[in-house]
Amino acid sequence: MKKHEQFKLTLALPIILTLMWTGCGSEGPSVEELISLPKTYIGSEQCKVCHLEHYDSWKMTLHSRTLQDVTDNRDALITTIDSEIIRTDLKKNGKELKVPVEKIYIPKIEEIKFTQGVQWKQRFIVEKAGKLYVAPIEYDAWSHEWVNYHEGDWEKRPWIEKCGGCHATGVDLKKGTFIEAGVGCEACHGPASHHVALPKTAIFDKRLTIVNPSKLPAGIRTQICGACHGSAASTKIKNVDWPVGFLPGRALGSYLKPALNAGEDVTEIYADKSGDRHHQQYDDWQRSIHAEKGVACTSCHYVHQLGLPPTQFQTVGAGSGQCLSCHTGNTNKYAHAIHSFSNCVGCHMPRITMSWESGAALRHTFRFMSPKASLKAGGVEKLPNACSTCHHHKNTSLEDLIGFLDASIKRDTPLPFSVHRRSEQVIK
Repeated sequence: MKKHEQFKLTLALPIILTLMWTGCGSEGPSVEELISLPKTYIGSEQCKVCHLEHYDSWKMTLHSRTLQDVTDNRDALITTIDSEIIRTDLKKNGKELKVPVEKIYIPKIEEIKFTQGVQWKQRFIVEKAGKLYVAPIEYDAWSHEWVNYHEGDWEKRPWIEKCGGCHATGVDLKKGTFIEAGVGCEACHGPASHHVALPKTAIFDKRLTIVNPSKLPAGIRTQICGACHGSAASTKIKNVDWPVGFLPGRALGSYLKPALNAGEDVTEIYADKSGDRHHQQYDDWQRSIHAEKGVACTSCHYVHQLGLPPTQFQTVGAGSGQCLSCHTGNTNKYAHAIHSFSNCVGCHMPRITMSWESGAALRHTFRFMSPKASLKAGGVEKLPNACSTCHHHKNTSLEDLIGFLDASIKRDTPLPFSVHRRSEQVIK
């Protein structure tokens, strides 16, 4: 039996059992009998039967597209696979390649089983000897170029160990299977077999069989996001990069070792221990005042909501408008007067890198990134700052930026000078 057929049988099992118990004049099983069975994953298609509007809104999010089955939907591929074009692009990275361009494996379309990613870039999942692997090429949807990806060791990195738990739902590491491609309903709400099997009349019992993240304490609710939006390693199984065994509502620390405490490669952080790439938002948030005050991921971001999403980052408000909905007391004085358009995000959540994975990666410590910190760390490369990140100031010296900021704090908005260099007469 094929893996997909096994998955479909698993999805249908709760419904079949319920029909068997309730059919042919039988009174059916009691609530106690139903919930005595092990909880299993059933897939988001079962959820839409009762929660159609929420299902439709989830289908509009990137969560529903983190992994797509190419064998069922060829349109999941956002580009063509032309080996000549791909190798031409790869040659541009010649010095960085660990394998000669002509020896890099490029899959044929019929070899691709799944795609991973869609908005910023796309990777391609192939099957070899019964296991799934990420092919050593990826397509950047913004620059429309091909780049290499683990071309030297891709066959030693099984997809299910490195990516599976955060790009699919209901992953069984031992069996090498998963119930649903993508981050489905049960990724955040937990296995739903009991919830589906119980009759609607058992409304209060049904509620107890499913996790509603909005009703969890902020700290526990945010750990659901942190399971995949953080950089760490499994505590249960070596060389696995996601929290094996974690379920929504549980404490994440029992299943995931933070990179800083796990002996991992600490080069993936900046000098102030903040993240320098994607998948580190949770790590940053833990060191923020938002975490101290109970401001959770869902205070700013929604997972799914009815209607069209207002922003690509699924924030409740757009840009700095999201910040000003809470920080209503801020006024355009002193340092805040430098940018009269109230660009909170530009200074408190600046871009720390451009990622093929997720576009611009924004810092989530929410602290102002000062040029003084960059200077102390040894330069912008060691620690970026909010001012140098801006295209207008990227070539301005750190000393000039520091002087301008100090003047703005002491004297309200300083007069504009070329590249913010102020004359001795004005500074006095």
